[in-house]
Amino acid sequence: MLVQKKYNCFSCIFTFTPQSEIVMLQVEHISKKFQSLQAVQDVSLHLKPGEFYGLLGPNGAGKTTTIHIISAIMPPDTGTVFIAGKDVYKNITDVKMRMGIVPQEIALYDDMNALENLLFWGSLYNMKGNAAKEKALALLAWVGLADRKKDLVKTYSGGMKRRINIACALMHDPALILMDEPTVGIDPQSRNKIYEILEDLHSNKKTILYTTHYMEEAERLCDTIGIIDRGKIIAEGSLQELRSKSKTQESIVIHYEGSAPAALNGFTIQVHDDKKEMMVYSQQVKQDLPTIVKLCYEAGVTIQNMEVHYANLETIFLTLTGRQLRE
Repeated sequence: MLVQKKYNCFSCIFTFTPQSEIVMLQVEHISKKFQSLQAVQDVSLHLKPGEFYGLLGPNGAGKTTTIHIISAIMPPDTGTVFIAGKDVYKNITDVKMRMGIVPQEIALYDDMNALENLLFWGSLYNMKGNAAKEKALALLAWVGLADRKKDLVKTYSGGMKRRINIACALMHDPALILMDEPTVGIDPQSRNKIYEILEDLHSNKKTILYTTHYMEEAERLCDTIGIIDRGKIIAEGSLQELRSKSKTQESIVIHYEGSAPAALNGFTIQVHDDKKEMMVYSQQVKQDLPTIVKLCYEAGVTIQNMEVHYANLETIFLTLTGRQLRE
């Protein structure tokens, strides 16, 4: 018998049921074409229970179409989707009870207040009476909007609507949460609040598939990142694994006194003697840093200070595709 454990996150209580499945979400070779446009091409994803997976790519890369296919809004032309071992398109009612969906477009009723919106969405999952109201009030407190629960949604800012949108998707305590660019078009303060909400969900063992074109989100939030471009996943892994797979070089900027060496054994260097600055390139800066310092000392270089420049997702995307992420 599975034992349920309750986790407190702010004033909201989520229930985590240990999963026997090795894979919570299994997407196998899905493709979708709209006339001449190949929106999704042979995409496969495997999310373990509790994993935070970021699908990163520019607008038009196929992220939303992938979410629509997984959430049973739009069947794929080819391929299969399983949630907790069940075929989505053969068990739609059952698997939808396990999913919470946060769409890119705000899915709220402007002429209803926040509490009414949450109760409405909860009713779609058979939540009624005091239990539904208690859960809605707890979620409103958790997203920081308890004091606005009776105000009409049309009076809310964009960031507040985004938070209510997330709360609505969590009314039935889903094990898998699909989020399609939930921070688009909001101010930095609201975005940071949503980051806190997402980190809290992650700490409470929710499995999250999160689409974004913001590199800083993927770097901050995700265990695993899949880079999608023109409908295909071109690389997948942790940030460190993507750095390694893309062979993107990192660098150490050394400011020195005196003269720089003509070469540094085993490393590519670039010297700007007029600025007394030397760049040393490496694919594994953390491992190579002690060696680089030792070689500089042996070469008679007097180091004033150093700056480590790690490869970020922007440079990784550029290396893999030949273009900027936001193009």
